[in-house]
Amino acid sequence: MREDANDASLNGEVISEEQRHPPDTTMAMVIYALYLASFFLGFTSLIGVIIAYVYKGKGPAWLDEHYRYQIRTFWIGLLYGVVFSILTLVVIGFPLLLALAVWLIIRCVKGFKGLQEKRAPSNVDTWLF
Repeated sequence: MREDANDASLNGEVISEEQRHPPDTTMAMVIYALYLASFFLGFTSLIGVIIAYVYKGKGPAWLDEHYRYQIRTFWIGLLYGVVFSILTLVVIGFPLLLALAVWLIIRCVKGFKGLQEKRAPSNVDTWLF
């Protein structure tokens, strides 16, 4: 018995649209990579947040959560960076800037992991990790 090519089931299981045509996570990965590249080229995070704003709302809910997470990472990181840079005048800003770098790396790794598992990052609304 021949199965029709348009049949949406396999061995009696219904295949969702997302399984037949998985969403493209390339741009979300590129944004995380741009954020990490900002350690060497400071302007790449700005490019990343612009891309996140452009692609937000154009994918499944879990992928949109990544774009939201990336947008929040940019703005929170910018706020922390400005405050910590001012605090370098009283020396405490230097270890805080180092902590900011660790914070950014953890958020990007967490995002990469979520993309690989095809799920939203946990605690999207948090200011920490």
